[in-house]
Amino acid sequence: MRKRLLSCGVIAAIGMLLFCRAESFAIEARREVLASGLTMLHTERSNLPVVRIKLLIKASLLDESDEKAGLANLTAGMLTGGTSSLTARQIDEEMDFMGAVLSTRADADFTMISLSALKKDLDKAFKIFADIVQNPTFPQDELKVKKELVKGSLRQDEESPSFLAQREFLKAVYGVHPYGRLNRGTPETVDALTREDLIAFHRALYVPDRAVMSVCGDVSHDEITALVGKYFKDWKNNGHAGPAIKFTDPPHVKKTVVIDRKTAQASIVFGHTGVSRDNPDYYAVAVMNYILGGGGFSSRLMRIVRDEMGLAYDVRSHFMPKKYGGTFEITVQTKNESAGTVAAETLKQVGAMRAGYVSDDEIDTARSYITGSFPRRLDTMEKAAELLALAEFYGLGTDFDKTYINAVKAVTKEDVKRVARKYLDDEKFVVVVVGDAGRIKLGEGF
Repeated sequence: MRKRLLSCGVIAAIGMLLFCRAESFAIEARREVLASGLTMLHTERSNLPVVRIKLLIKASLLDESDEKAGLANLTAGMLTGGTSSLTARQIDEEMDFMGAVLSTRADADFTMISLSALKKDLDKAFKIFADIVQNPTFPQDELKVKKELVKGSLRQDEESPSFLAQREFLKAVYGVHPYGRLNRGTPETVDALTREDLIAFHRALYVPDRAVMSVCGDVSHDEITALVGKYFKDWKNNGHAGPAIKFTDPPHVKKTVVIDRKTAQASIVFGHTGVSRDNPDYYAVAVMNYILGGGGFSSRLMRIVRDEMGLAYDVRSHFMPKKYGGTFEITVQTKNESAGTVAAETLKQVGAMRAGYVSDDEIDTARSYITGSFPRRLDTMEKAAELLALAEFYGLGTDFDKTYINAVKAVTKEDVKRVARKYLDDEKFVVVVVGDAGRIKLGEGF
């Protein structure tokens, strides 16, 4: 990903302007689908001379083959590598001169292209933004450099035990599904990708009816509509049907993987499949997970494994939702010799959660924290713009910022018990441990 850097003075000034109370950024978004098929979401905030734009493209690893793993990521990273009218250096210089920021990233479900600009520079910045979306040329010299950077990052990650544990965990849980492989691909698949691959991928998927644009800041609806009409007027669809693979929950299978690395600590990932983001049980799952291991020092896992047993500095559980499914994961690092004890206690706490006892204090604390911390997801225009795009993509509605809190408050103890039994499994699960295999002793149950 290429990211334009603001000068230190501009960063400080804008940072101070954008750090505002979340209540000031309650979203009142206008949604419309343009004639081209582009879904546009807009919320005006005229108290700051800044505009944040997010363009979500439904192009991801779901749209690439195993042989071309990393194609979505490489395509996104090369958007700023040059267009039919600007070189990569010219894009850099133009954005830096304005003090604007242009960035791209490819996630498991989508590609996100982001623009931040001052109101006075919006026309010029938006023109460049539209140019990289529609007219990237993927120059061979820039592509060569980008591929080396990606391969270098992959090789470097091989030295990280936590990276290895996460990679093997996803492979074990998802199997042949694209979610089971790295978003960046492998050094071999990245090396094999060609400029023609990127051109074809872009031509097929970077189209308006597969895109969501969210805009937040000092720009009126008429102004942003005029900009889109001016700079995206030639953006056309091509009838691409979208990814052929849809996620269905694979059966939970019990699997233990130990990867031998001569490290002082063992990195452990425990879990199985989870929930998709649009699952109606998502809010009850969030409360349940907070109690189990998502609530920091308030969670059961942290209290027992860290505070009482003293076997880890940090231990957390996560439900990681995606469009077509997700994972439930518990991550922890501990001494090699205590890996078996920590894994056993982790399994025990999952079983206890499934057994159903939840105290009034636990559920009250969980609901209070989740609802109380939610406004931090809206405390800048950057976050508000991203939340709008994601809410649209996952089908959560433009009033998501309002319904979320009420949905969490409505979760009961019975809901928590029900989803724990439904979405936690203490019999069929995946455990990956990376550490000194000769000193790691996993006991019964693994």
